[in-house]
Amino acid sequence: MRTRIGDAALADPGIALSNDIIRACVHCGTCLSHCPTYQVRHDENDSPRGRIVLMRNMYESGGAPDPKTVAHLDRCLTCLACEAICPSDVQYSKLIAHGREYVETHYRRPPLQRTIRRALITLIPSRRLFRVALVAGRLFRPLRSAFGGTLRAMLEMAPATPLPAQSPVDRAQVFPAQGLRRARVSLLNGCVQTVLDPAINEATIRLLQRHGVEVVIARGAGCCGAPAEHMGREAQALPLVKSNIDAWLREADGPAGLDAIIVNTSGCGTSLKAYGHALRLDPAWRDKAARVSALAKDITEFIAQLGLQTPVIRQGLRVVYHAACSMQHGQRIVHQPLDLLRDAGFEVVQPADNFMCCGSAGVYNLLQPEIAGELKQRKVAAIRATVSDIAAAGNIGCMTQLAGAVGIPFVHTVQLLDWATGGPVPDALRDSDAVRLKRAVA
Repeated sequence: MRTRIGDAALADPGIALSNDIIRACVHCGTCLSHCPTYQVRHDENDSPRGRIVLMRNMYESGGAPDPKTVAHLDRCLTCLACEAICPSDVQYSKLIAHGREYVETHYRRPPLQRTIRRALITLIPSRRLFRVALVAGRLFRPLRSAFGGTLRAMLEMAPATPLPAQSPVDRAQVFPAQGLRRARVSLLNGCVQTVLDPAINEATIRLLQRHGVEVVIARGAGCCGAPAEHMGREAQALPLVKSNIDAWLREADGPAGLDAIIVNTSGCGTSLKAYGHALRLDPAWRDKAARVSALAKDITEFIAQLGLQTPVIRQGLRVVYHAACSMQHGQRIVHQPLDLLRDAGFEVVQPADNFMCCGSAGVYNLLQPEIAGELKQRKVAAIRATVSDIAAAGNIGCMTQLAGAVGIPFVHTVQLLDWATGGPVPDALRDSDAVRLKRAVA
């Protein structure tokens, strides 16, 4: 695609990189059939190809973008299905990230949008503030029908039941390996998942220990920075990124070292693996950031390399695996979760629209509830059509978006792997009729 961005604008490294990416697009349209927002809205400007044109025009014009351009960029889920399918290898993830940063530094949003976005960037990274916000949301949840848009979506996402108690693993500590130590890793103990479902981290630690892995919760590590980065607020994301880098490299450079940084939320994993790119222009941080990105591994990626232990019991349960966009498109981790679940004794299927986003996409379901709701309905129908006993995914955002609507228990992949190799039955399965029946006849 041709561009006519001025030399003054191209002096900005972000715009210069964007220019190169835009020029790589040949306008073929392969991405259209894989873009969730285009499939829902049938608007060229809500497709990757259309957004690339809008960003080109934005940089060529300079100054503040118009509200139409901002609206179409806001509606992008950043699912990266387009990038995964693109025959020209257009690096759309880097392009949309800089486009959003440009919007946030050149465009003044309406007051309500500014307030909501500021609140999300402030509340989510802090486990304490996020917990307080969820408790308040639960109190006001019965009044959600009186609100519209984002406020209603926030109240609907608030838990209908009390939050789990703070987990004993939610602090800096070391969990020893069982038997001969094969590896030493640090587990990302982030923000949303740690508050909403700490049992996932507990299952991850048990699974790793059982496979001879020592697990460290590094002091000073926390939110990966993705919420701010997704909203174009790099200045708010970078302090979190740098704090994590320092925390993990203290462990990596210590006497015991680190073999990997384990992530069990795929959205966070995609973010960690992009640390090197985020700090590429900072000579004081780029090498350290690149080291952290190289160490980052999804839990299924890491266990697949080690080899899963022989299951304690063969479950015989049918599991529908939902591949989070950040897993299959962002990290290109496709076969490992499926292979591990099958090795653990489960019958594994996938929904027919497996490549399509469920509408969660970080905080997208709060900021764009109508499109997110339509995508949720489509994904729920596809999951139900598989007639499975259990649904599983590797991302807390997808689980929160879909659980309760699919009609079957929804758990994290690692919880099933932990259970199959000797861990406890996941809480979500304890009252499942299908699980009770199949265990009774096993």
